[in-house]
Amino acid sequence: MTRSRKQTGAMGEQIASDWLLQQGCVLIARNWRCQDGELDIIAAEGDTLLFLEVRTRTTLGRFGTAEESVDWRKQRQVRHLAARYLSAHQHFYRRFRFDVIVVYLHRHSDHVQNIRHIRNAF
Repeated sequence: MTRSRKQTGAMGEQIASDWLLQQGCVLIARNWRCQDGELDIIAAEGDTLLFLEVRTRTTLGRFGTAEESVDWRKQRQVRHLAARYLSAHQHFYRRFRFDVIVVYLHRHSDHVQNIRHIRNAF
């Protein structure tokens, strides 16, 4: 049985969240929403607040790389949403950055083929 795109995306976000925790990050929010859209993950690493876009794929290169799918439009949207988040929430972080986490899953199982954290992606 194949997963829907929504299920695949949710699985990738859970895998990315677990991976961030293993790396010592603190999760602040998942799927933070406002009227303009949604941020996948907000986390902290030391004194840096991270806004993370998660891209999950089940095949390599079929529709381009996951990294390529975070185009200038998506980057602009994430920046806008991060500004909305920062204005709505009190925070004590000196810095913030925009990262991308790419999760490649085996097509017919929940097995992770590869995970890549791209720091300062944009």
